Amino acid sequence: QVQLVESGGGLVQAGGSLRLSCAASGRTFSDYTMGWFRQAPGKKREFVATISWSGGRTSYAESVKGRFTISRDNAKNTVYLQMNSLKPEDTAVYYCAADRYGLGSASGYAYDYWGQGTQVTVSS
Repeated sequence: QVQLVESGGGLVQAGGSLRLSCAASGRTFSDYTMGWFRQAPGKKREFVATISWSGGRTSYAESVKGRFTISRDNAKNTVYLQMNSLKPEDTAVYYCAADRYGLGSASGYAYDYWGQGTQVTVSS
C-alpha cells in the first residue's frame, strides 16, 4: 500500500508558476514510476507527465511540454511538478499516481495508487 498526498496547488495569474509536490509513504518509493494527471470540471482525467523510478526518463503531454517539469527526490519520497507559463486551460484538480515497476504509461489505468488531488486555478 502506498499513500500519496499532494500539495502546492492554489490560485495564480496566467503566466505565473506553481510547484506541486506529492509525498509518498508506505512501500519503497523508488520501486514506483510516478505520474501526474489532471481533471478539469466536466472533462475526463488527462495525463500530464510521468517519471521513471530513477528519474532518468520522463514524458509529457503535448499540451504541457516545454512549460512543465516533473522531477523526483527518492531520498525524500517526493515527486514534483514545476509548472511555468501557466494558462487558464491548465485549471484543474491535479493528481499524482504511483505505478509499481511501471513503464511510464500515459493511461491512468496503469497506476495502482492515487492521491486526493490539489486544485490549481489559473486566472486570465
